[in-house]
Amino acid sequence: MRILVVDDEKDVKTLFLQRFRREIRDGLFEFSFCFSGEDAMDYITTNVQEAILILSDINMPGMTGIELLCKINAEIPQPKPIVMMITAYDDKSSRDQAIQYGAQEVFIKPLDFQAIKDKLIQLK
Repeated sequence: MRILVVDDEKDVKTLFLQRFRREIRDGLFEFSFCFSGEDAMDYITTNVQEAILILSDINMPGMTGIELLCKINAEIPQPKPIVMMITAYDDKSSRDQAIQYGAQEVFIKPLDFQAIKDKLIQLK
């Protein structure tokens, strides 16, 4: 399963690669990383069939994760990638807004990587 992680914090790449190293080695997951919503949208439109699942931060400078989610819904043809959101703020309005626009799940930072693994394996 190809997963695109979108987060303006670059250390997220190291965290995901460390926490999923066994699954990456075993070929269960392939990760790509973008560090802004704009770069993610460019990646998705260029590689439309590659990103099966997107994990995006909600709060990013420039295009937010919610705006990215709306652009995916409006501009990416079917089948649309599954989108899950990540946020440092556990506020109900952000969670509700993400779900309203089609996010399948919202994970709160600090990330529970076991919960993310369980959800990803469930989708596989």
